[in-house]
Amino acid sequence: MRIGIDVGGTFTDVVMVDDRTGRFYFAKTSTTPGKLWEGTMDGIAKVMAKAGCTIAAVDYIAHGTTIGTNALIERKGAKAGLITTEGFVDVLEIGRVQRPKEALYNVSVENPPPLVPRYLRRSVRERVDAGGQVIEPLDEASARAAVAYLKEQGVESIAVSLLFSFMNPAHERRIAEIIGEIFPECYVSLSSEIAPEFREFERTSTTVINAYLQPVMKKYISRLTQELEKAYGRVDLRIMQASGGTITAEAAERRAINTVNSGPAGGVLAGAFIGATIGNDRLVSVDMGGTSFDIGLIEGGIPKVSSDSHFEGYPVKIPIIDIDTIGAGGGSIAWIDRGGALNVGPQSAGAQPGPACYRRGGERPTVTDANLVLGRINGEYFLGGEMSLDLAAARRAIETHIAKPLGLSVEEGAAGMIRIVNAKMAKGISVNSVEKGFDVREFALVAFGGAGPVHAAELAKELGMKQVVIPPLAGNLSAFGLLVSDARHDFVQTMVRRADRVDLAEANAIYRGLEERGLTQLIEERFDPKNIEIYWSADLRYEGQSYELNVPVARQDLSPADLAEAVRSFHQIHFQRYAYGSEDEPVQFVNLRVTAVGKNPRVSLEAEGSTPNDGRSGLKGRRRVHLDGVGSVEAPIYERNRLSPGAKIEGPAIIEEEISGTLVLPGTIACIDQFRNLIVKVG
Repeated sequence: MRIGIDVGGTFTDVVMVDDRTGRFYFAKTSTTPGKLWEGTMDGIAKVMAKAGCTIAAVDYIAHGTTIGTNALIERKGAKAGLITTEGFVDVLEIGRVQRPKEALYNVSVENPPPLVPRYLRRSVRERVDAGGQVIEPLDEASARAAVAYLKEQGVESIAVSLLFSFMNPAHERRIAEIIGEIFPECYVSLSSEIAPEFREFERTSTTVINAYLQPVMKKYISRLTQELEKAYGRVDLRIMQASGGTITAEAAERRAINTVNSGPAGGVLAGAFIGATIGNDRLVSVDMGGTSFDIGLIEGGIPKVSSDSHFEGYPVKIPIIDIDTIGAGGGSIAWIDRGGALNVGPQSAGAQPGPACYRRGGERPTVTDANLVLGRINGEYFLGGEMSLDLAAARRAIETHIAKPLGLSVEEGAAGMIRIVNAKMAKGISVNSVEKGFDVREFALVAFGGAGPVHAAELAKELGMKQVVIPPLAGNLSAFGLLVSDARHDFVQTMVRRADRVDLAEANAIYRGLEERGLTQLIEERFDPKNIEIYWSADLRYEGQSYELNVPVARQDLSPADLAEAVRSFHQIHFQRYAYGSEDEPVQFVNLRVTAVGKNPRVSLEAEGSTPNDGRSGLKGRRRVHLDGVGSVEAPIYERNRLSPGAKIEGPAIIEEEISGTLVLPGTIACIDQFRNLIVKVG
């Protein structure tokens, strides 16, 4: 048995799979702010009780966490210092001397302030050239002075990012030794280990983020490990990465930056898994939880992975599943701005106090309150009846803060909130696809999270998408995604060469060296060599360009034909992304990359026999539901678990389940397929 855990802003989701029988068990517990391990431990105990097993049956626990994400959002990371090459202490402010792309024409916008203020940055005298040759040896006296100063300032963590250390890390490693001598309790992040590739600003930013988050992650993982050992003995705990693969808990403590966005990454992996199950490799995955709305793009059955991204406005140079996140969840708070316009989010009521209907002291109206007022969710069947929602409190919050100020009825105010949040999410989906050169109308929408299925059909209709897929375990799908993930390690080496001037012996040597590191790491983690897969790729660009695109490279002794094929792939990908490509322009190789994957046991959904039926066996009642553009209607309510494969339900209808619910619009048809996916045909 294996357990997947996704700690969200409102709920902690847990899924267990029994690899012998293929059966799944799931649980939801309230997230416990300030003591997140308590919600995690409650979830583990709850799911094992449902499965009737003990921890002895559990092979490992895969954990996706929002610890790093929240620390960045709330600016609650560690007090960190930075040591860099003399003359480069201002690289964090100078950056790229450009505005954020989402505010390109806003002359008042400011980039986020550096995570390390200037007084906590110190330089050392040393110099390595672009070829890795030492021009000026490290002045150890300046290094010792820098470390001593940062110790006096009370930093918890130090980032070390020297010029061209990705070509020769000797000076960074020596500074780490000096920190160990003078300041042994301090956490250390070396750019030559965290992001060993060119671009000084991005490499330094990535290393600083790691230093900023490392003590936070270390404290959480250590505490969770202690609680697990206290309750169950030694447990194999693995942490999800933003790249879509797991690493050991010990590795996550060192590479804290890799854990940011790890929960949403699990959701995109699960979306790709569902796509493969139903035979559709073009999907947009959307995860609407209590706090956020996470959007992923799956093309060719594979989630898009980028090595050039941003976390909360800060550039990062690590492989990341390409996910866009906006502040639109069930707990997103509705408010009226100074101009009298209705807004929803990005502020969230979170787990505490939560939406007004949660009976935890929340007084502000949220999306969940609006859905409850409109009859889209059942207040007596929330979490399968474990939690009862307060309809009167939801109505009171919307009336006080939205309806009365705008001169609307409570239902009109709630409907307005839903229209606003839907428009916000639809825009996010559209931007995520169009910016990457895709027409969203050609994709299916895979919707999950506790709130996602409630809004999915309306989003698809607005975007012109023809199919919505609501998977089994929709409310816990990101946790399920952790169970379909594999262990993953990524390695990179910069090698800037024009394609027609690449030294094949040098390139092969780099690839083989990186590959050996990956194999060694996975074997140390007890993966059988037959369950290890290695992938090669390279970052390419047109000569003179500022940014690259990643293309696959054949894993073999490279030949001129292999390089030519990589260049052809680059032209094609460039044209798809930017509607431009020129085969006459020279192309450069910039970075060589190796991904080492340790394959975990495969998860599968068992196909069942399908017999056409009207779903009457799942009908459990009717209630008034308010629909946009239609008004209040008497809609049939179905229990999803009682619907058999082949069931076909015409909207309007509500299909409820223990951890989510789906709105079926008038004019749409919902079908249960052989894998118990709920397929909604829109239009």
